[in-house]
Amino acid sequence: MLSVRPKVAELAFQLYGRTLHPELFEVFQSRDVQRGDYTARIEITSAGHIVTWRYGGLTLAEVACSAQHPLPKKRRLMSYKLKGERSDRVECRGGIAYEASFQLEPVSPEVFWTFQDALAHDGERNGLFHTFESSGRMALGALSYINVETRSRSFLVQAFHTFPDDFAIVKSQSLFKLP
Repeated sequence: MLSVRPKVAELAFQLYGRTLHPELFEVFQSRDVQRGDYTARIEITSAGHIVTWRYGGLTLAEVACSAQHPLPKKRRLMSYKLKGERSDRVECRGGIAYEASFQLEPVSPEVFWTFQDALAHDGERNGLFHTFESSGRMALGALSYINVETRSRSFLVQAFHTFPDDFAIVKSQSLFKLP
């Protein structure tokens, strides 16, 4: 299956208070996590990732994908184009909090290839990892790496997505916190 990334300029970071239909996305890697009273599903998709977190009847779905991706507007809690650096926080019922920070970092080719190489070595041993096909412009394809840390009252997700055609790195960190 061919898996090439969209252009980095097309990306968006969104949060929903609901699940999203799986057929909306092309998923390449996934992992399910259960800790205490919450569950999570982490997925690497063609443009980025989806994290679906559930606790006590509440569902939060974080999505990093193309802004042109046909996603619903119903129960969308947050939506940003992936440009520069941004942080946000959403308070949910019952004292549950979601915090996210993300950045799009254009870098020099030398820094990009050093980062991509280090990510490839670390990613193959830890976390959720996927290597994409080359777009044809560059010899190597993009990478996605997602690391999660679970605690009884919190769930931390760190995601890194590379875009070789643009020499850009998307970094995000999300924290789902119980009261």
